[in-house]
Amino acid sequence: MNPALGNKTFTHAGFAEQTMTVNGVINKSFFLWLILAVGAYLGWSYPAITAPLMIPIIIGTLILSIVTIFKKNISPFTSPVYAFFEGLLLGVLTLIFEKQYPGIAVNAIFLTISVLFCMLAAFKAGIIKATNKFYTVVAISTMAIFLLYIVNLVMSLFGSNGIAFINGSSTFGILFSIFVVIIASLNLIIDFDIIQKGVEANAPKYMEWYGAFALMITIIWLYIEILRLLSKLRK
Repeated sequence: MNPALGNKTFTHAGFAEQTMTVNGVINKSFFLWLILAVGAYLGWSYPAITAPLMIPIIIGTLILSIVTIFKKNISPFTSPVYAFFEGLLLGVLTLIFEKQYPGIAVNAIFLTISVLFCMLAAFKAGIIKATNKFYTVVAISTMAIFLLYIVNLVMSLFGSNGIAFINGSSTFGILFSIFVVIIASLNLIIDFDIIQKGVEANAPKYMEWYGAFALMITIIWLYIEILRLLSKLRK
């Protein structure tokens, strides 16, 4: 489940005269994605400058996200910075995939947007409901995926090729990537539900920024997993 969101994220935010709204979260999301797009354009256009900075940027965005999670009231200031630097990373990453598999970038962007709106439509229509059982299954699945990724990373650091099916294009590797994309997509349902509960709980206005920031984390994960899946299908 999204590390930035939980059932009590918004209910513990306190109360204020001005409270968050769904439209407010949507507006902040559009603003953050505009900033991310600018960063992605720069990362894509100037890889000679941005590529060598990827490790420091990854560490910086990780620290920034952790600070934002624990100090939600500063999200109006930290989330735009986070969006810009994540954009730089995605720009470079997408360029790397695009050079190996021409056309993959457009397909990944289109599929990510399509999944986002399909999940939003399913949530609004009540087709997929965020029940307690749904929360549990998605949370356990998400945790299992990230534990596998951590093990894979540690193995790679010690000179191993890592867990074969995570990076491989075998049938099982492709099925694993499809599973991860599905879980990332279902995390969007949980995000929508928690944000909706925040609106109903009259969370402070600044939590609109936090909601947009948290939603961005899931969408970025979904986009990266779609990129990985499409690359496996092209091998």
